[in-house]
Amino acid sequence: MRITRVFQPVALTSGTSIDLDEHASHHLAHVLRIKPSAPVVLFNGEGGEYQAQVQTVGKRGVAVLVGARTDPLRESKLVTVLAQGVSRGERMDYTLQKAVELGVSRIVPLSTEHSMVNLSGERRERRTQHWQSIIVSACEQCGRNAVPKLDIPCEFGAWLKADTGSLKLVLHQGGEKSLSELPAPSGAVTLLVGPEGGLSDSEVVRAQALGFTVLRLGPRVLRTETAGVAALAAIQAKWGDLC
Repeated sequence: MRITRVFQPVALTSGTSIDLDEHASHHLAHVLRIKPSAPVVLFNGEGGEYQAQVQTVGKRGVAVLVGARTDPLRESKLVTVLAQGVSRGERMDYTLQKAVELGVSRIVPLSTEHSMVNLSGERRERRTQHWQSIIVSACEQCGRNAVPKLDIPCEFGAWLKADTGSLKLVLHQGGEKSLSELPAPSGAVTLLVGPEGGLSDSEVVRAQALGFTVLRLGPRVLRTETAGVAALAAIQAKWGDLC
């Protein structure tokens, strides 16, 4: 039987009882209809997870007893950063979800020349909170205990100047290199992916000027929600823990 995993951004200590937050309580009580004594797994994003048992389910929420801590090895030793041009609606959600499943370490939403989503002020805050929830849910589902960092959405040029990846790759159908031609990275791998319509030619040139290698994945043009996911899978298979 698959045991439900629950993220709680609080200190967790074996032998103590905690009240789950409103979101987790509602999901367990009203969606999963969990009962007292049911087992759950808790994690707080700091590494490690805790076996736990539901104590009470009521109108005021769900309380659980925190049990023993374990430290399963589920994080990739390869550090990967996905700088993703913001795409619309479910496309961006899909990209974030699958990137987490593939072990991404950090995600940077970017505003680019071809971006169709205008993020500013309150809307940017709402979207960032939504994306954070997607990331946390993906960690609950796939078993990760370290929650990837989500940067505040930023402008392409500002991020480009600040990036410090060891191996910096930009996806483009006109790429001159394939993964098989690249040496193993000595540090983090940064992957730059455009939104719908891709990156502009000038953006690709600017990235190249700052040390990015233009990468091709194959002969077909991939959609924005497919490109980053496919590249991360290939990178993890070549240098990471996907086999």
